[in-house]
Amino acid sequence: MGLFSKILDKLGFGSDAAEPAPAADVPAAAPTAPAAPAAPVAISAVDVVAQLEALAAKSPEKLNWKLSIVDLMKLLALDSSLGARKELATELGCPADKMGDSAQMNMWLHKTVLQKLADNGGNIPKELL
Repeated sequence: MGLFSKILDKLGFGSDAAEPAPAADVPAAAPTAPAAPAAPVAISAVDVVAQLEALAAKSPEKLNWKLSIVDLMKLLALDSSLGARKELATELGCPADKMGDSAQMNMWLHKTVLQKLADNGGNIPKELL
């Protein structure tokens, strides 16, 4: 399991996803009525902000997850060491020129993690993206 998968897991992404029902086999020769269009599957949004704010309120440390990838990872009880952040940056496709400068990598990583959480159904405010 990659680090980003662990972030998704800690925030409850996919925890209530149901397996789709298998399609019924209909004999080709049987006359049938036109099939009704499939109902859209609702993607349950994950309230990322509420979860992180709740964790921050319980934390003995003052962690600014809105600006810091280190604080975000600490809040989720994940390894926030430089090595772990480099691993996450590699996993998410950080450009090589940013990998050599930890400050640039951290800024890229923070923005990318929040964007990917939004892409996966998380409610991330536009001002954080």
